[in-house]
Amino acid sequence: MPHIAAISKIDLPDKVDQQQVKKQAREIFLANFPQADRLIQAFDNTGIVTRNFAKPISYYAENTTFKQRNDDYIKLSLQYSVEAIETVIAKAGISKAQITDIIFISTTGLATPSIDALIIDRMQLDPHINRTPVWGLGCAGGVSGMAKANIAAKANPDAVVLLVAVELCSLTLIKNDYSKSNFIGSSLFSDGIAACLIKGDNHEYVAPKVEIKAASSKLYYNSLDVMGWDFGEEGFKVVFSKDIPTFIHRNIRHDIDDFLAKQGLQLSDIKNFIFHPGGKKVLDAYADALGIESDFLKNTREVMNNNGNMSSVTVLYVLERFMTDGFTDGYGLMLAMGPGFSSEMVLLDMKN
Repeated sequence: MPHIAAISKIDLPDKVDQQQVKKQAREIFLANFPQADRLIQAFDNTGIVTRNFAKPISYYAENTTFKQRNDDYIKLSLQYSVEAIETVIAKAGISKAQITDIIFISTTGLATPSIDALIIDRMQLDPHINRTPVWGLGCAGGVSGMAKANIAAKANPDAVVLLVAVELCSLTLIKNDYSKSNFIGSSLFSDGIAACLIKGDNHEYVAPKVEIKAASSKLYYNSLDVMGWDFGEEGFKVVFSKDIPTFIHRNIRHDIDDFLAKQGLQLSDIKNFIFHPGGKKVLDAYADALGIESDFLKNTREVMNNNGNMSSVTVLYVLERFMTDGFTDGYGLMLAMGPGFSSEMVLLDMKN
């Protein structure tokens, strides 16, 4: 089975206290969004303490164009991707010439040539590397990217697959979008960059041993309006439904049980829960639906508290925390929900 050789994440230099973000958001929204004072407690209800931002907080109070924000997305995505890749290569003890595949995940900016091409050019990676840029999976992208890396590594036992996920959610903020969705989004979303190396069977393990055993992807019919972007002249306008926690509560237990049953397992066999947080209400929905008494989402919650919701990247920060701080020997379940509305799951076999 392919295995995860190393993972790295970026702690951005402009990390900001949630209360500072709350104050600025109130000042921006209040004049044109009468509900701002009534809804401002949303910033406190997230449980977020600090937010990972790619720019100083003053940037988000400026009047910027979509072009300016997207240009910053390209520049910063390349800069921090290279930093994360150099770190993960060093952790894995390989040379950059050994990388056979690159999968790049993002949903928060546009670039053609895609960012993976810019990375290959900047780092002078193998010009024959297999490239897979993946756009539009939103919060589900990190788990889906891991599943796609597994497919590439199973197809080629000599593969060294580089998975890179970049989400600069803060750069999608449209200052004069005074919708409720944008207001709530401004209380949650932040920026993150992670890189991961997945190796095929012909490569030796270095502890810890984290094998990728199986994956599942599901698109729910008649749910296309639950989450996504509404594209306008000024950029990406966030769309998400207040019913997401209800949707998760109604579906996720059955979907997990069905996925695990196909592997001859049940929920009690899972020792490590590597979930994308979404938000506090989403975490509560997971807890209620799964009925697990222990604090099984501790790492997920703490990653959100320390960074905010970094869309697809968040689950990789959670995985990095497990691999750095330790995990329980046994199975791990990666899970995230995203636009579509969809779910992505990956089963891991984890041994110290």
